[in-house]
Amino acid sequence: MTDIAINAGPYAFTARFEREAAPLTCARFESLLPYRERLIHVRWSGEACWIPLGTLDLGLGYENATSFPAPGQILLYPGGISETEILFPYGAVRFASKVGQLAGNHFLTIVEGLDQLRPLGALTLWHGAHDVEFTRI
Repeated sequence: MTDIAINAGPYAFTARFEREAAPLTCARFESLLPYRERLIHVRWSGEACWIPLGTLDLGLGYENATSFPAPGQILLYPGGISETEILFPYGAVRFASKVGQLAGNHFLTIVEGLDQLRPLGALTLWHGAHDVEFTRI
């Protein structure tokens, strides 16, 4: 079952919420839809893009948290020792910041368009930020 359409730069994906494993994170993010922002390449984590959210407090703690997401396992880091952010992995990742390793809530999984993740990552790495939009299907 798909819940979300994601358009990032010239690429389109569909994803499902991980409602059973991360119910609070899913509900909070769903309340923000449609969500539009800019996607940039990570600095510390490896093969991923991210959406920096600064000091935004979403009122979330940790649930279904991981430091090693697979490609297409989208994380929301609720803030704390580093800024709030959404991580969009396309390859090998060890989620981290300048203060060290982080763990983010795995709340979305891409189910269609996985073959487009690496091209999106390369495009973002070499050509900069891209608009990203998350909408309900």
